[in-house]
Amino acid sequence: MNFEFRIRSFTDLNAWKEGHALVVELYQMTARFPRAEIFGLTNQLRRAGVSITSNIAEGFSRNSLKEKVQFFTISLGSLTEIQSQLVIARDVGYIQKEEFDKIAQQTVKVAKILRGLIKKTGLMIQNSRF
Repeated sequence: MNFEFRIRSFTDLNAWKEGHALVVELYQMTARFPRAEIFGLTNQLRRAGVSITSNIAEGFSRNSLKEKVQFFTISLGSLTEIQSQLVIARDVGYIQKEEFDKIAQQTVKVAKILRGLIKKTGLMIQNSRF
């Protein structure tokens, strides 16, 4: 039997699944940050994380391939924000090197998947012009 997997929802996208795993890790990690950071780094990390999965979901629902690429690219920008903020959290002592390494690896994984999604969608745009 040949079963073809069809992506029916944004939750079927690997970029969304891995992004969601990252968001969960961010929430767990920032729950241990000092209370003084609730409106600072904690809020920034959580908002940027939620932005990743939200923009993937919104891009998925768009009919235009160009709009899809735009939203997926915004997700990548939010991911880069997180990478920068994680360095700050590590350097001020809010997270240890081991935790930083683990979550940083997840950001790299999400970035690779997102870049692939952007590239594939971009190729679909090019192919539709012919």
